[in-house]
Amino acid sequence: MSVSGAEDGVRRAIVVGAGPVGCLAAISLAKAGWQVDIYEARPDLRLPASKATTQQRSINLAISSRGIAALQAIDAAISERFLQTAIPMRGRMIHDIKGNQHSQLYDKDGQCIYSIDRALLNEGLLSEASMVPNIRLLFRHKVLAIDFDDRTMIIRSLDLEKEMRTTFHFCIGADGSYSIVRRQLMRVVRMNFQQEYIPHEYIELKMPAVHNEHGKPSFSLDPNHLHIWPRHSFMLIALPNKDCSFTCTLFAPTSELDRLATTGDILSWFKTHFSDALALLGEERLSYDFANNPRSPLITIKAGGLPCITGGAEPYHYRDRCVIIGDAAHAMVPFYGQGLNCGFEDVRVLQALLQDCGVAPGSALPRLGKEVLADSRLSNALSRYTETRHEDLVAICDLAMYNYIEMRHSVTTPVYLFKKALDDFLYTISSWHNLSLEPTVRASIATIPFPTHRPSGWIPLYTMVTFRPDISYEAVRKKAARQSEIVTTVGWLGAVLVGATGFYWTLRVLRSTSSQR
Repeated sequence: MSVSGAEDGVRRAIVVGAGPVGCLAAISLAKAGWQVDIYEARPDLRLPASKATTQQRSINLAISSRGIAALQAIDAAISERFLQTAIPMRGRMIHDIKGNQHSQLYDKDGQCIYSIDRALLNEGLLSEASMVPNIRLLFRHKVLAIDFDDRTMIIRSLDLEKEMRTTFHFCIGADGSYSIVRRQLMRVVRMNFQQEYIPHEYIELKMPAVHNEHGKPSFSLDPNHLHIWPRHSFMLIALPNKDCSFTCTLFAPTSELDRLATTGDILSWFKTHFSDALALLGEERLSYDFANNPRSPLITIKAGGLPCITGGAEPYHYRDRCVIIGDAAHAMVPFYGQGLNCGFEDVRVLQALLQDCGVAPGSALPRLGKEVLADSRLSNALSRYTETRHEDLVAICDLAMYNYIEMRHSVTTPVYLFKKALDDFLYTISSWHNLSLEPTVRASIATIPFPTHRPSGWIPLYTMVTFRPDISYEAVRKKAARQSEIVTTVGWLGAVLVGATGFYWTLRVLRSTSSQR
């Protein structure tokens, strides 16, 4: 077994996982002065052989204000470059069973979310990371074991077919839902862990571009909307791509998909439930995608800590050695479009806390191993991350699951439409301006995790989650619960008033009829 270690005088961080969150975390650490190694078990996603596999099972990403704020906090230039490749979506376009379309704008002020191809985003961040001098990218290197006390890691090179031992000062686990770093962390941390597969799966489909009268590719649907075909227990969504195609994703109960055993079953089912979408997908293309694209599970992961003597919790970190972020700490269903945004926000929050605690990677620890002194500033920053981030992550996991019910069913109901109209009305009369657009608030987000602790006025839930990176997810949930109670109370009072009014007039009619007799 070969041994590698940090250079003298240089603090070394290892990021496990070269997905979007891992790359952004590595760039953040490198810009702060760390020497960073990224270990990834998969091949380089930028290689042609890797792209075909990625395209088969990747839901398009919807990046919103939280993710954009994180990119801007880490590197504003990166944010600008990625937004140039994204397509703005200003609302949902609801397709009913008859093929009618109904637009529902996301925000009264015209704010939008952006559709971006997951592979393009990941490839772009890999390229950005590779251009940073103090970052090394090591693909097909699989982490086997981690000794956090000894600050050592056993890694297997899949190309060389040999194991190596490497050392580190700080480790970030950004290696996804099936995180090896999380499993190793659970050996030294009293961590509660919840993993739940929901009884639904998804399959990705492709809606090709059409050609206009000049023979040039064009969109078959409005590209500035997220298109949804809600069908109560299942739904189809479509997000636009730069090549004028749409990436479509079918979400349905596993039992429903199991019944689609033949090409005839698939086409008949689509003709019944998504006839307008079928015309745009094409029967041949749809059959091909069903035959070649995998059905993928939907999973929710929550990591939570047991209270310690001081009343805190330690679910996400261990001393000054390690922290887990992104899906490794909080995989969520994709129905709020917050998985990537939340992972990027993890990086922003962690960076703000490292800066606030004065973590200085330039001041190297004397040596690696069990004898090395702990970095109290880094330990304090990671403790604050755990203590302040846990409720936020549980909140957004729960909100994402709730939004699935809304997207596949509620958006078509009169009650939802009335509530949305009431939300927008109350938002309009109570919010004179949008704090998230103020330069001072945007600037403070780079150094303060969540500057707005108690948001004022009436703010719709979706607006808070998607367009207010200055408000934490837990603060969003609490405010939304209070607003929901108000709406419910008003609804009951209105029902009682209508009932009482109806009863009063009924009595008057009866008395009038009786007196005429």
